[in-house]
Amino acid sequence: MASRGSFQLNVILILAFAATAFSALSPYYYEHVCPEALPTIKRVVEAAVYNERRMGASLLRLHFHDCFVNGCDASLLLDSTSTIDSEKNSRANQNSVRGFEVIDQIKIEVDKICGRPVFSCADILAVAARDSVVALGGPSWMVPLGRRDSTTASRTQADRDIPSPLMDLPALIEIFKRQGLDERDLVALSGGHTLGFAQCFTFKDRIYSETNIDDDFAKERRKSCPRNGGDTNLAPLDPSPTLFNTAYFNNLVEEEGLLHSDQALFNGGSTDELVKAYSENARAFSADFAKSMVKMGNIKVLTGEEGQIRLNCRKVIN
Repeated sequence: MASRGSFQLNVILILAFAATAFSALSPYYYEHVCPEALPTIKRVVEAAVYNERRMGASLLRLHFHDCFVNGCDASLLLDSTSTIDSEKNSRANQNSVRGFEVIDQIKIEVDKICGRPVFSCADILAVAARDSVVALGGPSWMVPLGRRDSTTASRTQADRDIPSPLMDLPALIEIFKRQGLDERDLVALSGGHTLGFAQCFTFKDRIYSETNIDDDFAKERRKSCPRNGGDTNLAPLDPSPTLFNTAYFNNLVEEEGLLHSDQALFNGGSTDELVKAYSENARAFSADFAKSMVKMGNIKVLTGEEGQIRLNCRKVIN
């Protein structure tokens, strides 16, 4: 136990220095204006995950899907209006992303403890993602803070930039590259699929048509995902979907990746060696995952006088 704690402390310290060098963001951005904000977010996240452990994966996914569309600016949280075509209605998000009510609760609690709306919705997404991972047994890291919230959203951009579960390796590498993320980031962040579930329609073709899949695994998944119908039935992305570990990578080595885009990471391509390394070294995976989360969290952030601090994460302040 002491060894694991020492390792997590080292990860946190390393990332604290890396974060300050990365951008204008700082882990200590709210230290003086609202020192109780971070403990408040942690409390709400832990309660939500305790109530429904699947929620941890959902909150992590919200941050990922937000950052990949015009940067980490909470654009994903905006509801549709006469001038906003909500990203919630994109192919990757519609009837899929969840956890918005937890973000709403965090915003209310944080603004209450701070006495005014100083903590951005974009920063809430970043911190909630980290706290969700920790709540499910994963590593911690210092989250660089100071993001501002966007005043726009783009369903078109979401359709273009959020990775699809049907992508092969070259397409995945390219879509991550557009965000300034390399192959190590791709594999490490894909390891977030150690948590959560996927709907039947996202892996149906794989379990019935693909050949790079373990026969017994495919047969097991077909039980809850028939050829016709059952599109919203859920299956775990790895055998322990509410525990942060290396089972996801072990599955890929055994050709038991649930999504086509998962197995693409271990299919004779340039990422095979890294997948194998993570499957054998939990510490290396945890450290790289934390680093890549910090890197992803810095994509096209709004700072200073850019954007705004929303009063309600679902609505722009006019």
